[in-house]
Amino acid sequence: MTYNQRLSFFIFIDSCIVLTAVFFSRFLVNATFNVITMPMVITAIAILISHHILSFKLHLYKKAWEYASIGELIIIFQVVTGSVVVGAVFQQIIAHEIFFRLLAVTWLLHILFLGGSRFCWRVFRDSFINKDHNQKKTFIVGAGAAGTMVARQLLNNHDAELIPVGFIDDDNKKHHLDILGVPVVGGTNQIETLVKKHNVENIVIAIPSLRKKELSTIFQECAKTNAKTQILPMLEDLMSGKISVSQFRDVQVEDLLGREPIKLDIEHISEYITGKIVLVTGAGGSIGSEICRQIVPFHPSRLILLGHGENSIYSIEMELRENNKASSIEFITEIADLQDTDKMNVIMQAYQPDVVYHAGAHKHVPLMERNPEEALKNNVIGTMNVAKAASWYGVKTFVMISTDKAVNPTSVMGATKRLAEMIIQDMDKISNTKFVAVRFGNVLGSRGSVIPLFKRQIEKGGPVTVTHPEMVRYFMTIPEASRLVIQAGSLANGGEIFVLDMGEPVKIVDLAKNLIKLSGNSIADIGIEFTGMRPGEKLFEELLKDEEVHEEQIYPKIYVGRRSELFMDEINALIKNFTTMEKEELRKELLLLANRKVPSKPLLSISV
Repeated sequence: MTYNQRLSFFIFIDSCIVLTAVFFSRFLVNATFNVITMPMVITAIAILISHHILSFKLHLYKKAWEYASIGELIIIFQVVTGSVVVGAVFQQIIAHEIFFRLLAVTWLLHILFLGGSRFCWRVFRDSFINKDHNQKKTFIVGAGAAGTMVARQLLNNHDAELIPVGFIDDDNKKHHLDILGVPVVGGTNQIETLVKKHNVENIVIAIPSLRKKELSTIFQECAKTNAKTQILPMLEDLMSGKISVSQFRDVQVEDLLGREPIKLDIEHISEYITGKIVLVTGAGGSIGSEICRQIVPFHPSRLILLGHGENSIYSIEMELRENNKASSIEFITEIADLQDTDKMNVIMQAYQPDVVYHAGAHKHVPLMERNPEEALKNNVIGTMNVAKAASWYGVKTFVMISTDKAVNPTSVMGATKRLAEMIIQDMDKISNTKFVAVRFGNVLGSRGSVIPLFKRQIEKGGPVTVTHPEMVRYFMTIPEASRLVIQAGSLANGGEIFVLDMGEPVKIVDLAKNLIKLSGNSIADIGIEFTGMRPGEKLFEELLKDEEVHEEQIYPKIYVGRRSELFMDEINALIKNFTTMEKEELRKELLLLANRKVPSKPLLSISV
């Protein structure tokens, strides 16, 4: 129906409503069939004309009644009241008398007929025409403004596959109430029971202010059911109009970490990055590439991407160039091996960077157990090469990425990273460059993370393999880890080991269960198999040794470790002699040295 056709239809309907209201009120008030009198005709004409004039003025004929609400009801009240007042004025002028009872009944009938004509179509359409029995019953967690907005869009969008049948909210005052005709059925601790009772297939979490720990708690309740759990998009995306409130996303593992992301001190970071030359080793890796992404908004003059794998370096270079076409940053790539001392010196001399982020390392625990010599060459010798070159050519700040596995290491990888930390701390004592290390736990989504492995196993139908039911790890996201590394550079005085307060450690088996549930499967269908601990693994990873811990945070959620004893003579001796050692001998030497279990030198016997 065109606008003109629609307008003509409403004018005709409203004219019938006005005339019916006026003459029927005469019948009700005076109990007579003699309703057509001169005063009544004049009153009807006055109300009819004023009704149409006010309807045009207040845009009553332009309203989309399928979305009618309180606003449209107020306009109807204004139109009817205004037209009845005009009718009263004409009665006074023509008949010199106002028929108050007649006008009061006319007002009531006018409101009833006009409002009913508008809203009855919506009720009929919602109840019968657009009712879709194929829609999935959905609970909305959160009966606040966001949840109400979600419910309204789902109720109005009849192409949506979800239909809200209840709100879940922990506010007892809302229980047993209806919002937009949808009942508030209970609290989050009743989700399992309520889902079974109402045969709900979907759950939408619609609380934008929810903290990650609270979200994790709610998700664990949802995970007890067979309903698919989704979450409202980010509030800033809704406000900017990027996505609709009905475009829910799946809950991600990152949402369940139970820890709020670290916020950056933009001012201090800008001071040491903006306009400077920055070099990132291991720039093609998961951490190194994210560091590059996080650095770009601070507008360094040059960003040098150094890596050993050409494909990964090419990928991050293309991504950065594509996403920063308008930027004046000069992106430079260098394919080089950290073990090549001469090449490290050539690169440092050519670009003379102000800041170096050293993310290049071998990180896979079982592989390094089988190849300890490669771990030493890359993680220890490679770090020494880069650090010495940085010191020689005047780099102002050198930030090395370390790991919680460097604390009381039981693996070759952890041991080599601890030795690399010692090298960094020793370099800080003899160099004008500020050398620091940043230590954090496992990174979700990195190439060495269990997450990609679990996802592949789930896609194949399971089972998901977990080494031990009691194994726990600290987890953080790649962006969080990268922000910490960047923040550490701004806080560096030299020689520190920075550590993020990573919240509570997560059981690997719980992580596996969450991933299975997030994939839309049940634990019974996929299964979890315990395979036993691998060489070099331990049940629990510390972030600092007891003697390293400072009680005070130097920045929200960031701690700094005390200096510990360094064994540079022993490290240099190991570097000199490792090629003559068997793998197992080298592995033992690395672990002894990293755990500070260095045999004391024999005392000399002196005779007098």
